[in-house]
Amino acid sequence: MQGTILVGTAGQGVLRSNDNGATWHRIPLDQDLEFDSVVRALAVHPTRPEVIFAGADAGLGRSDDGGTRWSRVNSPFDDQQVWSIAIDPHDPDSILVGTGAPSRAAMYRTTDGGVTWDRLSPELPERCAGVSKPRILTVAYDHVDGKSAWFGVEEGGLWLTRDRGDTWDRVDGPDGVTPSDIHCVLVLDGPPKTIVCLVVNAIFVSQDDGATWTRTGTKSTWGIYYTRLVARIPDSNSVLLGIGDGTPGTQTRIFRSDDLARTWTESTVDVPPNSTVWAFGTHSSDADLVFAGTKYGHLFRSTDGGRSFTKEWREFPEITDVAWTPAVAAAPPAAQH
Repeated sequence: MQGTILVGTAGQGVLRSNDNGATWHRIPLDQDLEFDSVVRALAVHPTRPEVIFAGADAGLGRSDDGGTRWSRVNSPFDDQQVWSIAIDPHDPDSILVGTGAPSRAAMYRTTDGGVTWDRLSPELPERCAGVSKPRILTVAYDHVDGKSAWFGVEEGGLWLTRDRGDTWDRVDGPDGVTPSDIHCVLVLDGPPKTIVCLVVNAIFVSQDDGATWTRTGTKSTWGIYYTRLVARIPDSNSVLLGIGDGTPGTQTRIFRSDDLARTWTESTVDVPPNSTVWAFGTHSSDADLVFAGTKYGHLFRSTDGGRSFTKEWREFPEITDVAWTPAVAAAPPAAQH
């Protein structure tokens, strides 16, 4: 491949390879994002592929050279843990950022590329029963209607805005998405437009913009319960689903759907994963190239849109997110003596 593979970790920052996975490099010294930082989320700029954002324990990191050098985007959440990042595909200067444990869970928005930030209206509790301190695990713009967005909290429910983040409503509950342990949400174009939302043990699908939901229990369907993530194959209605047997888990299964999450076909994996799949990495420049990372550091590659995966030679510390970009990362700065 031509480009850069990026792996976010809980303890070694962002590792990158610009030679198709043959060699890997950590963040250089003297960067605003430390080489041993905790990174929970990665996002590639939709129109400038050399620009990478990282949600870290220092706040929001930014690289303008494919993931080598890093600066910190000054914000009200400096030195807080960022768990999720969404860039508006129609307006890349608009970005939503969700924080969480060990920091206070809150949603922030910029509309000028990170120059200024607003803390948005949902006031989330400081503590919850399931994970001690909530974290905003997922945030997604609705690229179809151009004005809605969703975010989900572990644990703290599913939230929806119809005005680009000015106001939010909590939309989970006993008549729809439940429990409140939200892991992932995404939007498919359709027709009909389809919202896919994952809770800890089920998939919920809505084709009426969240008014009603259809539930599929994962353990009753596939014998494995920990429903971790879904990822859209770029510019398509196809999605990948990752399920494990717990967190961190000891096994995982990956599925692909090509019919708006109605039916699923299991992907093949050449080596048994060592834990639950935790992240998928895709990019619109090559929809067939997909990376998958497990909680305990296995990295897999697919060249057929996620239908089959092969394990990469390199193993990592705890993987939190995976991304790739067609931009080739710059060489690291020369060592200082």
